[in-house]
Amino acid sequence: MLLLDLSHTSHTHARTGVQRVCRSLHTALAASTAVTAITHDPHRNTWRPLAPWETANLASTAPSPKRSARWPLPARLAGRTARTLGLRPPALPAASALIVPEIFSATTASAFPALFARVRGPRIAIFHDAIALKFPELTPSKTVARFPAYLRELLAFDGIAANSEDSRQTLLDYWRWLGLTAPPPVAALPLALEKCHILRDTPSENQPPVVLSVGSIEGRKNHLALLDAAESLWSRGLRFELHLIGLAQPQTGRAALEKIRVLQSAGHPLRYDGPVDEAALNAAYARCAFTVYPSLYEGFGLPVLESLSHGKPCLCSAHGALGESTRDGGCLTLDRVDSVSLASGIEKLLTDSAARDALIAQARARTFRTWPDYARDLLAWLPTLPLHR
Repeated sequence: MLLLDLSHTSHTHARTGVQRVCRSLHTALAASTAVTAITHDPHRNTWRPLAPWETANLASTAPSPKRSARWPLPARLAGRTARTLGLRPPALPAASALIVPEIFSATTASAFPALFARVRGPRIAIFHDAIALKFPELTPSKTVARFPAYLRELLAFDGIAANSEDSRQTLLDYWRWLGLTAPPPVAALPLALEKCHILRDTPSENQPPVVLSVGSIEGRKNHLALLDAAESLWSRGLRFELHLIGLAQPQTGRAALEKIRVLQSAGHPLRYDGPVDEAALNAAYARCAFTVYPSLYEGFGLPVLESLSHGKPCLCSAHGALGESTRDGGCLTLDRVDSVSLASGIEKLLTDSAARDALIAQARARTFRTWPDYARDLLAWLPTLPLHR
């Protein structure tokens, strides 16, 4: 029996990259092996299997404007009452392995020793990225303050599954910088995609082409550069609509949100939908001519491969994990993702139909890892890990 820690994802409707990974991995593992999703209950101060309402949260497709975990009042009261009365929580099954796919909090980390003691086999964590380390000025201050402790806490696991080779190398480089000589094994296991149901959309000849950008509105996603690029192209008379989708981060995304309001007030064809459900996301991919992912740095970059899986070219960085995702074609890559470079790339894809059609052909020729593929590789890796007991 595998244990899968979904302490945060089971208490939020947010569909950020990490939450989408957690939900997809849970579904894939449940289809192929015995797995129990668990949570650390801070009100009861214990680990337990998910309750029915928490399992229902995993299946929710409703978008949420907030990333934070939410515990309904009855759940909080029930947990505190059980703790006060000394009632035993539902027992965890005997565990052959533990998988932690979330970026866990300090509270959850402090409870890991009690959980680890119940796991007789390997304990692994999924490492998403080191954005807080590389771009602290573009990261929420609380995340930056927490991150060094998080990277040290990963050392307690028997293995780390990094989302990309770039993320793997970054983590190992940081541990070497700390002077560690025997960290746990770190493997690069690229993420997967949900099976794509491609929708066909034939825009009217009178409508301008749609340029889509999917990603949370936050500093390191670099939306300000994208908005400046779009503004410069509109001022030169290029006809296109810029469509943005993604949850806003209130601290680091504030400047981009204000720029969006300014451009919309000026009458520019700019649409911002915030977070959307899967149906709306698929419809947006179908409607667009191509996508732009202006992010400065990613641990993986799901929207790039999602775009390609819909047969839509993507304009993005050539470096890091994004560069890994673009190697098999379908993308127009940039050495720099500043406003000038983004404007040049958008103009090329809008005006050079031959270049755009070639990228479309490359995107449609690609194959993509599915979540059953990822789950299979993860399960195959588990028995190879030495146990640090």
